[in-house]
Amino acid sequence: MLSIDHAVLAVGDLDEAGARILRTHGLASVPGGVHPRWGTANRIIPLGRDYLELIAIVDPAVADTTAFGRTLQALTADGRDHWAELCVADTDVDATAARLGLEVEAGLRATPDGREIRWHGAGLEEDVRRPYLPFFITWDVPDDLMPGRMVADHRTPASGIERVEVAGDAAVLDAWLGGAGLPIDVVAGPEGITAVTLSLADGGSLELRP
Repeated sequence: MLSIDHAVLAVGDLDEAGARILRTHGLASVPGGVHPRWGTANRIIPLGRDYLELIAIVDPAVADTTAFGRTLQALTADGRDHWAELCVADTDVDATAARLGLEVEAGLRATPDGREIRWHGAGLEEDVRRPYLPFFITWDVPDDLMPGRMVADHRTPASGIERVEVAGDAAVLDAWLGGAGLPIDVVAGPEGITAVTLSLADGGSLELRP
């Protein structure tokens, strides 16, 4: 079974972006940790069942050795924030990887307090994946360590990712997801993620377009 897990926003500076997003949208973020594999670090905007991830390069030499790191370098070269990735939670990532011919890789993030957050994912480092196609993840942590369950003092009562808008080919996306009916809208334009809409506790919504 597939469900939206998180959306990744590429930023140049984590602390500056976190402060700006709190000021502009009322969304608080907390330090996530460092990804040694990609030379990146993140901040988490927890939303309960899912979350937004702010990610920045902290070791350019390492980032340059990975497809994901090079993608982040290109996206942040203009000094602006850009949606980088959409991640889909997958209860059987091995089966999905086999269906799509992807490799399953282990992932690790070291938190500021020394804990390790681990997962298995597929698609993030695949050159064949178009920019609007999600990658897949299965978390290897207990529920209380899930990123979406972290505590942040939001000023806006956000309660989850409602919809994601991407520019690309709807038929290719449907085949990639194996026909799973996820709340992803496809529009015309240069390929990539164009907007993420959050549900609000008062019944409203908040659309985020960098």
